Amino acid sequence: MAEVRRSSGEGRLARIGFADSRRAGRMLDQLDALDPRSPMATDQLITSLSESPDPDLALQGLLGTAEALHHNGYDLAAFARTLEVDPDFRRRLTSVLGASEALGRHLTVHPRHWYDLADPALARSRPTHDDVVALLATAVDAPNPVDALRVEYRRLLLRLAARDLAEGLLVDEVAVVLADLAGGALETALQIARNQYFEAHPGAADCRIAVIAMGKCGGRELNYVSDVDVLFVAEPLAGEPEAPALKTATQLASAAMRICSAHTAEGTLWPVDAALRPEGKSGPLVRTIDSHLAYYGRWAKTWEFQALLKARPVAGDVELGRRYAEKMGRLVWSAADREGFVDDVQAMRRRVVDHIPAADIDRQLKLGPGGLRDVEFAVQLLQLVHGRSDESVRSGTTLVALEQLTASGYVGRTDGAVLADAYRFLRSMEHRIQLYRLRRTHQVPEDDDDLRRLGRSLGFTKNPIDDLTAAWKKHGLEVRRLHEKLFYRPLLAAVARIPGQEVRLTPEAAKQRLTALGYDDPASALRHIEALSEGVSRRSSIQRALLPAMLGWFAESPDPDAGLLAFRTISDALGATPWYLRQLRDEGASAERLAHLLASGRYAVDLLQRAPEATAMLADERELTPRAADSLLAEMSAAARRQDQPEAAVAAIRAVRRRELFRVAAADLSELVDVEQVGEALTTISVATLTASLAVARRTVAKGEPEPTKMAVVAMGRFGGHELSYGSDADVMFVHDPLPGASEKEATDFATQVASEVRRLLALPGADPALVVDADLRPEGRQGPLVRTLASYASYYARWSAVWEAQALLRADPLCGDPELCEAFRELIDPLRYPADGIRERDVMEIRRIKARVDAERLPRGADPATHTKLGRGGLADIEWTVQLLQLREAHRVPGLRTTRTLGALRAAVEAGLVEPRDAEVLERAWKTATRIRNAIMLVRGRPSDSLPRDPGDLAAVAQICGYPPGETSRFSDDYRRQTRRARNVVDRLFWGD
Repeated sequence: MAEVRRSSGEGRLARIGFADSRRAGRMLDQLDALDPRSPMATDQLITSLSESPDPDLALQGLLGTAEALHHNGYDLAAFARTLEVDPDFRRRLTSVLGASEALGRHLTVHPRHWYDLADPALARSRPTHDDVVALLATAVDAPNPVDALRVEYRRLLLRLAARDLAEGLLVDEVAVVLADLAGGALETALQIARNQYFEAHPGAADCRIAVIAMGKCGGRELNYVSDVDVLFVAEPLAGEPEAPALKTATQLASAAMRICSAHTAEGTLWPVDAALRPEGKSGPLVRTIDSHLAYYGRWAKTWEFQALLKARPVAGDVELGRRYAEKMGRLVWSAADREGFVDDVQAMRRRVVDHIPAADIDRQLKLGPGGLRDVEFAVQLLQLVHGRSDESVRSGTTLVALEQLTASGYVGRTDGAVLADAYRFLRSMEHRIQLYRLRRTHQVPEDDDDLRRLGRSLGFTKNPIDDLTAAWKKHGLEVRRLHEKLFYRPLLAAVARIPGQEVRLTPEAAKQRLTALGYDDPASALRHIEALSEGVSRRSSIQRALLPAMLGWFAESPDPDAGLLAFRTISDALGATPWYLRQLRDEGASAERLAHLLASGRYAVDLLQRAPEATAMLADERELTPRAADSLLAEMSAAARRQDQPEAAVAAIRAVRRRELFRVAAADLSELVDVEQVGEALTTISVATLTASLAVARRTVAKGEPEPTKMAVVAMGRFGGHELSYGSDADVMFVHDPLPGASEKEATDFATQVASEVRRLLALPGADPALVVDADLRPEGRQGPLVRTLASYASYYARWSAVWEAQALLRADPLCGDPELCEAFRELIDPLRYPADGIRERDVMEIRRIKARVDAERLPRGADPATHTKLGRGGLADIEWTVQLLQLREAHRVPGLRTTRTLGALRAAVEAGLVEPRDAEVLERAWKTATRIRNAIMLVRGRPSDSLPRDPGDLAAVAQICGYPPGETSRFSDDYRRQTRRARNVVDRLFWGD
């Protein structure tokens, strides 16, 4: 005893991890005192104890086991000798005793089971299901078979815990053995029940009965302590009546459940729960296969099919269980065909979370957000949707299924690995928590002692509580993130809406399906599909997962054939890029956005085909927000500065412009921006393009010499009104102001060269769309100089300006170039366009005369005035001239009218009482509709037009972009004519004075 005290004093015991070193010292003395000839408290043992999850608990269990051996007359010396000479035994024993108070108690009741921990073959032991069944079956012939079953079950559980804690067994393997133990126990319990029943009822009808494991037992992923969910299926023997056989089967099933669940002197195994059976607890305990099929075919809810995914025969009649699983499997893999299936599963998961008590939710490993159920529900939903056509993803085991889904491309490799790691960690935590007292719990403990033991059992030895908590929270956050990403993936609902038999069509049936969906050339479509999905590569696997949904989305859009062709082209260009297919599969509505965009017309497709990497912005709705002017100009300017030649510099600017045009078009087609926002965004892009190109041209013409003048570009027309459409030119005027010391001729020559260079560079043919810079609205039109000084503009307007030029200046906005010059030009023209006392009546008559001439002469030959969006009756020109006349008359006294924007001026006129709100509403709706149609025509055709298309396909596409469902083209045309007629009536009153 003195030696023990010397070698393991309280100070040392405290330093190596014992919480109560004084009590530990006494227990070590008691351990040696049991057999003075065979002292056990060696330094090696104390070291092993200190390395266990809980040294104090391990020492207490060791003392209890030794005392039980001693008091029951077993060979304590052999135990002590093995403890001293066998480090593997010592490590296993202390690991188990330091992690599980319950198994420590088991060893005090059955101390001879220490031999199992000393088994040299234990580390290599890999018992099969049949091995486990055979070992547990030895209890059947025992004098008290129910208790014998418990004892044998605990012995095997002890061996498993030792392998788990001391030999580094993976949590997947632990779960498999636990499920096999449960299956073996059910098999033994059923045999015991059969022996007892027929001994008591020798004349009873016999039957065939099988036990079907559900839930975690069915999925071979059972916990240390868990309810074991089961169903029972039975059939009469050949030629025997059904009713007596089912009566016997019910008695056997009930007895087997009691044998496993009842408390005896040896405790209990676990509750057997048959509540997942048809009709739940109110339904019969046992049914035939046909009765099960009838129920699931008619009455079963979505969650019941989800539960059947893990159904697995584990006991009883093998052939009957196999037939049951085969027939039920057919139902499981058609469950996703049910109306609202995906929504039902998602709603069920939300209900589970909602019913967790608020006090428990943050410590729930199983049901809480970021818990095990998040992984399981996400995996099961993916399986049920994709497993209809892909048998490789049908495993009932969560981790195996996740691996299959990852291998088949339904889950990204990184996401799959992260999710699997998190699931294993959370399951390991759950196992170790339950192992302590062998109680069914999924709550992370709050007590520091419990957390310390838990952390050490999982390998966190330095700062067990902090490190465990950090790892748990990290994995929980990853699970929650990936659950949201996978579980609410729009692709799932889209694929689920496709009937299962149509997901795996023969080529001929596929052609029929494509025709029904609205594809004009199903044979070509099928070739595209085959090219995208053939082969066994991961890329092909992901395409096979995407295509069923994509085909449906293409079919919802104006031109599905063109959409599929464009998708193949984009995929060929980007298919080898790691992010492309991953984004379409994983990132929100990206795939749906791309499908609708590709099948809506040529404009966005042409932009995208020149730079397919722009599909990346479809992943996030926020990426489709049009960019601010400052950031856009900064990017264009930086791109230009990286190039030495002006052509290359402006090509870089135009490349940025092309991407931004695509951003706006994608946002427009996704209904994320309205028609005013589109005009503003296109104007911002043109301003940045012109500003950056102007800087390039100035550097080019200056050739390193000081520039003789300041320059600015005045936006005119729809450009100045911030109302550009996709097909608009940039109407401009160029103005310059010579710097002190420079001659006017030198400055004008420089400015003219710069303006010409800007127009040349932006009009060069190339991969990116040109920006036509039109200066025809300048004074004297094409006959006048391209560039004027500020003084020249002042002189011209003072001497020659006519009322129509004042009207044109209403939409003049100096937007590019020198800020001071822009402001000076604005100050110059404001008195002209907003005359101090308004315009005279003869000027009004002149404006009306010019408008009448425009109406008579400018409408293209053969154009229908009822469908021409610009010059037709009630079209854009009618509305804009009406608003401009109001501005010329009243802007001197209504500051709100001093704007270049048509709708801004119209709204100001309403506020000032110049226009009735009802009239303004008619004009605004017609203006927006006409502008939307012009944009839609460009999006569909890839070229501008002011008239409604006469081609039925193009007209249908335009109607659909404008928000009309397929088949309502006539209503679209009628609505447009109705709106423009109403607008024309208002114009007649406000503009013409009728």
